Amino acid sequence: MKIDNLGTINILAIESSCDETAAAVVQNGRKVLSNVISSQIALHEIYGGVVPELASRKHMENINPVIRQALAQAGIKLPDIDAIAVTNGPGLVGALLVGVAEAKAIAYALGKPLIGVHHIEGHIAANYIEHPDLEPPFFALVVSGGHSMLIRVADYGSYELLGSTRDDAAGEAFDKVARAIGLGYPGGPKIDRAARKGDPKAIDFPRAKIEDAPLDFSFSGLKSAVLNYINGCEMKGVSWSQEDVAASFQEAVVDVLVRNSMEAVREYGIKRFALAGGVSANTLLRARLESKLDAAGVRFFCPSLILCTDNAAMIGAAGYYAYMNGIRDGLDLNAQPNLELPMEVK
Repeated sequence: MKIDNLGTINILAIESSCDETAAAVVQNGRKVLSNVISSQIALHEIYGGVVPELASRKHMENINPVIRQALAQAGIKLPDIDAIAVTNGPGLVGALLVGVAEAKAIAYALGKPLIGVHHIEGHIAANYIEHPDLEPPFFALVVSGGHSMLIRVADYGSYELLGSTRDDAAGEAFDKVARAIGLGYPGGPKIDRAARKGDPKAIDFPRAKIEDAPLDFSFSGLKSAVLNYINGCEMKGVSWSQEDVAASFQEAVVDVLVRNSMEAVREYGIKRFALAGGVSANTLLRARLESKLDAAGVRFFCPSLILCTDNAAMIGAAGYYAYMNGIRDGLDLNAQPNLELPMEVK
């Protein structure tokens, strides 16, 4: 898609798919004027994971203050906004509904365009903010709590799925294993920190490979292997190291993610590769993938940590390109907890 210069386009973006209430103002898809995030980690940490009803209630408390703060930081008033972009899926339905209802109310009151944005498309678009020179086509590894996907980004809003998870996503496995070894929630960053003190070769956990679909992922067996290892040690009265389990588990996850990524590089002749999603904040994954891609002569792109986790700036970036593609949603836009990323290569 060729982006015509229509002057300055300011997108007000709203994200509430899980446990972050976020709002941002993004200009022309690349420039972030504000990016405000109200996290609920402390609220859910005592429960060992996100409690959907509590998340929804907290979103309702936070949504208006967060939007006001985002507009104030950007030095923008509501009438100066050109369109409102909001995550409408996938995610927790109650949490999504808060953001969608707010976006529809603002769009109706202002008479401005409303744009629903797929959460994964937002994660991919975070790379546009971090790397102004990145343009499609390129390939993306999206790794989050609910998704592990290899995607060819053919153009803005045009995608081809090359590989996806068959069961547990990588981020989901991180959370479940973190709970099992006593680290708690959120699992990703806690395993990352614990693994730095452990031996990644202490335990040989399995690396699943799907023969008929070598770019697909499976982490359910790995998660079960960790649980079986811990149960086996406890039944035998043998001590085990939390740090070694964390390091060995993380090593196995990263091995699979990097192996499949490099398989895609070889198969498709990829020259530009982007990492996206909450698990892209993992220090081992970032370093290992960058090293392998660099050795293969492939340019590596990755967002800064604040843009890896859920935020509204990435929704504003994706929303801008949807706006430029002529996409407009009506006031019947609804939350879709299982929304599929549209796979249409143009």
